[in-house]
Amino acid sequence: MPDTSNHRIVFLSKIEELVHSKQLFKATFSKPRPNNKDIINVYLKPAEIKHELQYSLTYRYKTRDEVRNFKHDEIMAELNSLIGLYFFNAVLFSKENETSLLQNKKEHSTLFSKKLKEQIVLASTHDHQKMRYIPENSFYLQALGLAGKDGKIFDKSQDKYRQINKYIEILDHLIKDIPNSQPITVADMGSGKGYLTFALYDFLTNSKGLNCKMTGYELREDLVALCYRTAIESGFVGLGFQQKSISEANVAETDIVIALHACDIATDMAIAKGIQANARYIIVSPCCHKQVRSVMHHQNALSPILKNGILEERQAEILTDGIRALLMEANGYRTQVFEFISSEHTGKNLMITGVKSTPNTNAIEEVNAIKKMFGIQYHHLEKLLQ
Repeated sequence: MPDTSNHRIVFLSKIEELVHSKQLFKATFSKPRPNNKDIINVYLKPAEIKHELQYSLTYRYKTRDEVRNFKHDEIMAELNSLIGLYFFNAVLFSKENETSLLQNKKEHSTLFSKKLKEQIVLASTHDHQKMRYIPENSFYLQALGLAGKDGKIFDKSQDKYRQINKYIEILDHLIKDIPNSQPITVADMGSGKGYLTFALYDFLTNSKGLNCKMTGYELREDLVALCYRTAIESGFVGLGFQQKSISEANVAETDIVIALHACDIATDMAIAKGIQANARYIIVSPCCHKQVRSVMHHQNALSPILKNGILEERQAEILTDGIRALLMEANGYRTQVFEFISSEHTGKNLMITGVKSTPNTNAIEEVNAIKKMFGIQYHHLEKLLQ
C-alpha cells in the first residue's frame, strides 16, 4: 500500500517554501474530520503586522468567526495540525498556481496542481485596518446626526457606527446567494431613526448592485418625516417609510423581514409576519423580554437558583429567544442565535436569523418539553402562528 501521508508532506513542504522565501499565499481548509465538531472552515491570508509579514487565520464556527495571527516560525505547526487533525481537504493559492490536497476517512489522498489562467491578488493586509461597509462621509449619516459636515463620525456615535458596519457584515454573509439580477423587497419593522435602514439600502443598491425596494415602518410621525425627507435628499428612490405599527404592515411577497430592538412581543409579531409572508430571510434583534417570565411557573432542579430575580429574568430571556428559534425552525427556517456586537457597545446585542429551508419536524415537541420543564403557559409567537 502506498504511503498516503506523503501527499500531505508534499503539500506542507510547498507552503513551507513559500513561508521561508516570504512569498505571499492564501489557503483554505475544509471537510472537517469526525473529531472536529466545531470548526467548519479555516481561511489563511497574509497580514502585515507591526511591519512584519505574518499569517492571519480565520476559524469559522457555526455562529462566529475567530481570527488568530501567526508569525513565520509558528505557522507551520498550526497548519500541520489543521491538515492532520481537523480537516481532510486543503487548497493552496500562490501567485500563479493552485494546489489541492484531498483526503478521505481511510487516509487515501490525492494531490494535484494547476496553473492559474490569471494571477490572483495576494496583497498583505494590516491587522489594524478595519472593514467599513458604510463610508463615514455617507450623506444620510450626517442628516441623521451621526456625522458632522466634514464627513467624520462624532465621538459619541462611534459605537453606533461600529454596530452599523457589523450589521451590514452579517447581512452580506446571510444573503450572499441572492443573484444580482433578481429584485429584492425588504420590510424593516420599527425602523426608528433609520440608521440601519439607510445603511442596508445603501449597501444593497450601491455596493451589491441589487434592484431593491425597502420600506421602513415606524409609529413616530417625526421620525417617519425625517427619514422620508432624508431618503429623497439621498436619492434613494427605492426606500420609503410609512407610519404604521408592525401589526398594520403589509409584508406580503417580501423577501427580507427585519425587526431590530422591537420590544417584547413586537419581536414575535415581526417573526410571525415574516413566516406568514414566506419571507426568504427573517432577521430580528429582540429587546425587553417580558411575556415568558410573566407566565413562567417553574418547579424543577433549577428553581432553587431561579428564586433570585435577576437569574430568573435572564433564564426567561434565554427561553424566550430559544423558543422563538425553535418555532421558526418548525415553520421551515434554518436559524442562528448569536451576539452580533460586543455587549460593551450595547446591551441589546442578540440577533436571531432565519433562512428559508425545510421544517424541523421535532421542533414543536422540543418546545412543548421546554414549556413543561419551566412551567411556561404559552409563548406569544405560538399564539400568533396558530
